[in-house]
Amino acid sequence: MMDRTLYRLAGVPLAALLFVFSAGAAELPRKVTAIEGVTEYRLDNGLRLLTLPDPSADTVTVHITYLVGSRHEGYGEKGMAHLLEHMLFKGSTRHPDVKEEFARRGARWNGTTSDDRTNYFETLSAGDDNLDWALGMEADRMVNAFIAKADLDSEMTVVRNEFEMGENSPGSVLFQRMKRLAFAWHNYGNAVIGARSDIESVPIDRLRAFYRTWYQPDNAVLIIAGRFDEARALELVAKHFGALPRPQRPGPPRLYTVEPTQDGERSVTLRRTGDTRMLFALYRLPAASHPDYPALDVLVQTLGHVPSGRLHKALVQKGLASWVTAGERAMHDPGYAYFGAGLPAEASLETVREALFGVVEGVAREPVQDEEIERARTSLLNHFEKAQIDTALLVRSLSEFSAAGDWRLFFVYRDRLRKVSVADLQRVAAHYLKSSNRVTGTFLPTDKPERAEIPEAPPIESALADYAGAERVELGEAFDASPQNIEARLVRATLGNALRIELLPKRTRGARVRANLGLHWGDASSRMNRSTACMLAGEMLMRGTARRSRAELRDEFDRLNASVSIGTDGASIDVRGDRLPETLRLVAEVLREPSFPPSEFEELKRSSLTQAEAERSDPSTLASVRLARHLNPYPEGHPHYTQSIEERIAELKKVELQDAVACYRELFGATDAEFVAVGDFDPAAVRAQVEALFVPWKSPKPFKRVPVEHFDAPPMTREVLTPDKANAVLRGGLNIRMRDDDADFPAMVLANWLLGGSSTARVPARVREKEGLSYSTYTSFSASSFDRSASFAVSAIFAPENRKRVERAILEEIERAAREGFREEEVASGKAGLLEARRLSRTQDRALVNRLSLYAFRGRTFAWDIEFERRIASLTAAEVSAALRRYVDVAKLSLVVAGDFR
Repeated sequence: MMDRTLYRLAGVPLAALLFVFSAGAAELPRKVTAIEGVTEYRLDNGLRLLTLPDPSADTVTVHITYLVGSRHEGYGEKGMAHLLEHMLFKGSTRHPDVKEEFARRGARWNGTTSDDRTNYFETLSAGDDNLDWALGMEADRMVNAFIAKADLDSEMTVVRNEFEMGENSPGSVLFQRMKRLAFAWHNYGNAVIGARSDIESVPIDRLRAFYRTWYQPDNAVLIIAGRFDEARALELVAKHFGALPRPQRPGPPRLYTVEPTQDGERSVTLRRTGDTRMLFALYRLPAASHPDYPALDVLVQTLGHVPSGRLHKALVQKGLASWVTAGERAMHDPGYAYFGAGLPAEASLETVREALFGVVEGVAREPVQDEEIERARTSLLNHFEKAQIDTALLVRSLSEFSAAGDWRLFFVYRDRLRKVSVADLQRVAAHYLKSSNRVTGTFLPTDKPERAEIPEAPPIESALADYAGAERVELGEAFDASPQNIEARLVRATLGNALRIELLPKRTRGARVRANLGLHWGDASSRMNRSTACMLAGEMLMRGTARRSRAELRDEFDRLNASVSIGTDGASIDVRGDRLPETLRLVAEVLREPSFPPSEFEELKRSSLTQAEAERSDPSTLASVRLARHLNPYPEGHPHYTQSIEERIAELKKVELQDAVACYRELFGATDAEFVAVGDFDPAAVRAQVEALFVPWKSPKPFKRVPVEHFDAPPMTREVLTPDKANAVLRGGLNIRMRDDDADFPAMVLANWLLGGSSTARVPARVREKEGLSYSTYTSFSASSFDRSASFAVSAIFAPENRKRVERAILEEIERAAREGFREEEVASGKAGLLEARRLSRTQDRALVNRLSLYAFRGRTFAWDIEFERRIASLTAAEVSAALRRYVDVAKLSLVVAGDFR
């Protein structure tokens, strides 16, 4: 505590502390500009404030972006921005235990770091008290965070474990090596997670200096979004942030390093343990604010789109690669684009390299066609449309564009996208996508070096001058997400073919609709020994119908701006209400008229095999499979049987197209299905369309749910060696004979929440917060609604050398909770957090649709929620402690650890 006290007095000017307590005298933020529902205000101390009112939301989000990331780190400071992000959750003067406060308020919260920025956000129930608290907390930790040596010592090991997690992925390591070659001088060549030596050795004084330099009002963009009173919000911002003084300097430090123009091909070869060969090419590009960037964005989409992009057609469809990928980074300074491919075992690396470079650098020889640019433009513009009707996505987007130069670039960039022409694509392709600007392959001497000059980020004032934007997106209603109100709004019916329908009409932001069609098919006998074939049958549905190819289906869904996933379980839909009828017709076509193209099936098999082979050395997969096979020893071929990786590979190799087709034709249909929709739609019209499209689609065989059995699996401990993997994993489990309507179920749910179900629970508090051994540690508990089969599980990631300490800490906390029980105040706080988290989940339409679908299948209403939450609220510490003792015994727990323990 001495360390924290000294820093608070020595590191923060006395004037700043005095201002905090005289905040009421601060002036209100002054309005600067407004575009399409987003309003910018400024405080005298330089803080920028954006407000995004959304009365249809039941929550309020406070999001603050500091314009500092890995780009701003100095020598010996690699990873400091990310490390500081972690440290800000260790508390501040007025909020010494911020994570506990988050949990008590049932908040969703996090922080992230990138090359150009660090952000923090919390989403809470809408209300003056929560908004006041969140703004006060963020203002306090802007200048009064502890940044204590003791906290750094424990959190450093957590961040190092996160670093090790990335080291497990050959693709991530290879990509970082390529960035280092592309940016020899500029900090974009550094990994955001940092360098291991800097993470382990950074002095506390340098971390504090970094914090004092960059965490200041004139280097921050504050965003308030959701349901709130704007006038009151301005008062609260003035109260908490207005009193913070502007730093005694002209502004944040100016960075001036410019990466020299690349004058030849650069290459890197990575050799380490893995199973799948990969090839990537990286090209440097101008900054996101440069007028060329939208054309480059469209070009990358044109080349990398799956399945219509040129790379997919040239490599995957011809069997040269299992998969292709492409992307670009919109950054403050000149950044990059990348293109890559995964190679099957029999593929020739030289052939794939030649084909990849030929496609990417061959645009000048094969000009982009109008239909290609339109497809790419539509896909990219869909993101902007979705962002304007999805407040959370808009907040994230404005944060990213703030880091790129100014939040208004979000709208400028969108408008520039709309104007991109074929000529623009040809020009930027010829200038940037050339061998002398490439990182990969082999160096070839040449008498006439060809260089791609990368322009500087241009001044953006001219693009933003007098910019007003387009029309505001329509707002939704303020919706009460209580179980009682949901029940009052629901429209339920059972149609022919036993199809259950549940509709919840309400006005949403952007008139959006979320819907699910749940399918249930087959029985234990008809599904025996068909898991692989039926899995592939589901994945083949979106690969072509009797009327459309895979690419044409993708184009149609893009035209509708519909996010749709379709598989063996049915369909998930996210679309604007006026486009729902067209989307449902297209979904019905996919489900009822699949064509099962042989070429697509072979491509699917190749990619599935490549993915399975890559998991042979993955610690997480190996541990999870080993544990599942022990705890649930179903006979081989049973629908619930867990295949080993080798068994999955063998099955994938031998399965044929006719096997997948037979599964579909013999089992798939909409008998006993359920359709659920939430959002802006006409219930009568949706019901009529669902009845017309899906009631006639009858399942060839009756559906009979395959029961989930309870197995009395004996305790065991297993070690799986995965050489050359820097990160290890632990998976543990225990089978429990229980159903979710049993008397002890609510007590076990709360016991798990207190033990490891929330970030401040006992297990993560010990393993991560106190001992700094793991980036992610948690417990979970679930139970069936039909069968007396439940499970308690524990999971953690860690450095292999910390295995014994992690195991001991987890088991000791579980055993201590069972032996000593939970405290009354601990249970009271846990109940409040759990109930608030459940309430917040009902405010999210996608989560609400999923819950309605489950309830429709189980024959439940939200009366179950009311009763379950009443039982949670009435629990005592004695009841919760007794349930944990009754069902969780560490002596019966099975553990599997996987990693490089040599």
